[in-house]
Amino acid sequence: MAAKKSHHVVKNPSGGWSVKKSGASRASSTFDTQKDAVSSAKKISQNQGTKVVVHGRDGRIRKK
Repeated sequence: MAAKKSHHVVKNPSGGWSVKKSGASRASSTFDTQKDAVSSAKKISQNQGTKVVVHGRDGRIRKK
């Protein structure tokens, strides 16, 4: 069985929070707050059948 794709909510080096698909080099979208990024990632993941992975400020996974 193939690994399921996911969307990651990560801290953007330029400021704010980004939603990135696993394996992608650029972000799908960028937001000012992590809450807005998580909300968007949930909508995207429902449409594409992926899971959401939320990272903290330090880059470590907070929740799946």
